Amino acid sequence: MNTRAKEIIEKLNLLLHPEGGYYKEIYRSNEQITKLPNRYSGERAFATSIYFLLNEDQKSNFHKLKSDELWYYHEGSSLSVYIINEEGILKTFKLGLDLDNDELPQLTIHKNSWFAAEVNYKTSFCLMGCMVSPGFDFSDFELGKREELLEKFPEHSGLIRNFTDH
Repeated sequence: MNTRAKEIIEKLNLLLHPEGGYYKEIYRSNEQITKLPNRYSGERAFATSIYFLLNEDQKSNFHKLKSDELWYYHEGSSLSVYIINEEGILKTFKLGLDLDNDELPQLTIHKNSWFAAEVNYKTSFCLMGCMVSPGFDFSDFELGKREELLEKFPEHSGLIRNFTDH
């Protein structure tokens, strides 16, 4: 494991995330949204935010949320983020600070999009912040199942096989 990544994981008390990588919730609004679209099972906080870290050998496997999510670059390698929208269109973005190399310091991932990510420099890591609104709840999180995604998006089979465990 990258030495700096290990230091950050320890200092920020990050935990393993089911999609891959490490995380820690750092903010949850005290206020609740009570009237939400039917896709939600109950009230949600206005917003939530986490630290999220991918180490050199980790991937964020394909998953989707019922809410929009914003990713903010903090430190380390740039990150490639693969997003398949509801129409099956794949877009790839780089999260980082090298604007001359088409990297973005902030990225929006729209609700119901399947997305995955990996560190671009395999001897490094990426630390980012992720903000979800309405706030994150694990009941709004769906980890991609390989066979279902392959059936729905066969044109993206290589990425799907690389960013799903089963």
